Amino acid sequence: MPHHPRTPTIGPGHFGRRSAGERITLRDVQNGRMTGSDRPSALDPAIAARLKRGADGLVPAIAQQYDTGEVLMLGWMDDEALHRTLTTGRCTYWSRSRREYWVKGDTSGHTQQVKSVALDCDGDTVLVKVDQVGAACHTGDRTCFDADVLPLGQ
Repeated sequence: MPHHPRTPTIGPGHFGRRSAGERITLRDVQNGRMTGSDRPSALDPAIAARLKRGADGLVPAIAQQYDTGEVLMLGWMDDEALHRTLTTGRCTYWSRSRREYWVKGDTSGHTQQVKSVALDCDGDTVLVKVDQVGAACHTGDRTCFDADVLPLGQ
């Protein structure tokens, strides 16, 4: 698949794995990209250097259905969430309300199997193309953008 050199597509399994169940807080990552084990984040440093994070250390991550282009949801990732997404092939996000990592579908069964991951031209947004199983929205809707379509021309 052709792509611009500044917006690489990265497939799952591209980088090494971290032990399952290891809990890392956002503060650990924000403080010098260190994990709860005081090891550097497992995200490839070349990718980490290209990310432009908000003050909270997060970047928006748009989930899009890989075969239809349907925009499913917006989540938030830090370095570790992105690393886990790249290495496990399942979307991992940082929950701003629960202040913990979550893998889409672990509770609901509505999984997102990662097909590709790309950075936008500025490095401040991640696009994750997925195969969505079940609803993407926590409300049960197919997408987070189904329920509140705004009228045009008013």
